Amino acid sequence: MTLPGQFSDPRVITLFGLLAVSAAVWVALGLRARARRERASAPLERVWHPQETVSLTPAEERAFGQVVSRLSLSSAGRLR
Repeated sequence: MTLPGQFSDPRVITLFGLLAVSAAVWVALGLRARARRERASAPLERVWHPQETVSLTPAEERAFGQVVSRLSLSSAGRLR
């Protein structure tokens, strides 16, 4: 089967083929990235830690709070 006019040129057919292949690859990679993001956003399984059952003294709680406040994000989104 031959295509009429300009579409019978092998360069045009090659161009359309490359466009189709690149569009298919782009869609496939986008779907793969979306699936990876959705899988990563699933909550992690909770792991028991021994310190969860040990009560902290008020001094230890204050020290922990100070460390956490230093590690919190500033308004610019960076660690202080």
